[in-house]
Amino acid sequence: MRVLLLGANGFLGRYVADRLLADPAVQLTALGRGDDADVRFDLATGSPGALTRFLDAVHPGVVINCAGATRGSAKDLIRHNTVAVATICEAMRRATVSPRLVHLGCAAEYGPSQPGSSTAEDSLPRPGGPYGVSKLAASELVLGSGLDAIVLRVFSPVGPGTPAGSPLGRLAEALRRAMQQGDGEMKLSGLGAQRDFVDVRDVARAVHAASLSAAQGVVNIGSGRAVRLRDAATALARIAGYGGALHELDSGMPRGIPPQAGVEPTGAAAAYPHPDGSGAWQQADVRTARDRLGWRPRIGIEESLADIWMEAACRI
Repeated sequence: MRVLLLGANGFLGRYVADRLLADPAVQLTALGRGDDADVRFDLATGSPGALTRFLDAVHPGVVINCAGATRGSAKDLIRHNTVAVATICEAMRRATVSPRLVHLGCAAEYGPSQPGSSTAEDSLPRPGGPYGVSKLAASELVLGSGLDAIVLRVFSPVGPGTPAGSPLGRLAEALRRAMQQGDGEMKLSGLGAQRDFVDVRDVARAVHAASLSAAQGVVNIGSGRAVRLRDAATALARIAGYGGALHELDSGMPRGIPPQAGVEPTGAAAAYPHPDGSGAWQQADVRTARDRLGWRPRIGIEESLADIWMEAACRI
């Protein structure tokens, strides 16, 4: 099976590539903006016609889209998340080949949810910010394209390589600094939010399963369990062997909004969730992934945190 992977250099894309390369039946071609891609192509600016010609030349059986942007202005997010997917869909419709499309969406497409609830695929999407809107628009383009397509709505991916700008990435970096400087206490803020953390290696397994499946529509990929950032911070400190005190500060800011320069008291480390408009609670209903893909999460939050800390510790 020949697979065309878009966005192979990103956090999710790297693990998807590793998973696919471990399958001897897969012939992988990576397309992206970086020099290390097999083929250089910018989905946000490239034409559908150029991508169609490439598809006809390569003849992939599956196209996996892990590309996109998580930060930037509304204009940038729409360009990299929505326009890019419009280019993919149009190119695939024009191509003489008919590959399957596996598109990675995100939980931000749903927007805020009620505390204690599990978000199922039939929940009405109400994204709370430009990022979620841009991703939802992309997913709707895929679902309405007429292609053989599936959208995996990934909740909060974590594990080795977790981006420094993510909630757990910021926590790990704050802990690393505290231990490196010998600080006996850490002042943290924004730890009340609860997120459904799913290990990036489990996400890669889900993408692999989706590429082999005939399932279509939207499928949630998460752990099925909300974890409070406060509890994650405590567990991370224990894993790191940090003996100092953790003090949570009330910043007085709305959940999901990062602190501005100078707002936090000296020495405080913010751990606000990504400003994607997801609200203070996030938990996936993952029964569809189990029933239609035969997928279940295998890696628990403790193992993910241990791997995050291992990388951070190497920088001490």
